[in-house]
Amino acid sequence: MSAAQKAALREQALAARARQGGDQQGIARNLTEVLAPHPGEVLSGYWPMRGEADPRPSMAAHSGRICLPVVTGKAVPLVFRAWDGGALEPGPFGTVHPPDSAALLTPRILIVPLAAFDRAGHRLGYGGGYYDRTLQLLRKSGPVTAVGLAFAAQELPGIPAEVFDQPLDLIVTDREIIQPGQQPA
Repeated sequence: MSAAQKAALREQALAARARQGGDQQGIARNLTEVLAPHPGEVLSGYWPMRGEADPRPSMAAHSGRICLPVVTGKAVPLVFRAWDGGALEPGPFGTVHPPDSAALLTPRILIVPLAAFDRAGHRLGYGGGYYDRTLQLLRKSGPVTAVGLAFAAQELPGIPAEVFDQPLDLIVTDREIIQPGQQPA
């Protein structure tokens, strides 16, 4: 798939999110349900921006350590720094992250932001490939659960996967929890 085709799909899904919005309470309810079987696990969330689904209420309810992603350079995997609810610092692309003094952690559960998803577990991010690189690296060292988080309006019928794309294990929307590859109930 060309970069232009990906950009068009991304734009379509983000426009649908902007038009239709979503139910943040539904996001929190479904994400908390998905995280419940993982007590004590290190969880990576994210700080929402540009109208993204907000994982913070579910992150706060999680019993394990919490970390946030940090972009350290272009085209490299993310690193994760512990976050206890304290102050954050500005990062690239409008992101925020814990200070460099925060401990580095290795998450086993990752809440992954996205622009678009399909029921096969494919996602479109924002074009940097950070989560694909990161998931590939983490999966080499052990089991990792990648949970895509988005509003139902961001679903597309299909997103062509490329060799380097890392699939999502679950997708949480404001309306449902999707297990890729399974037919809706």
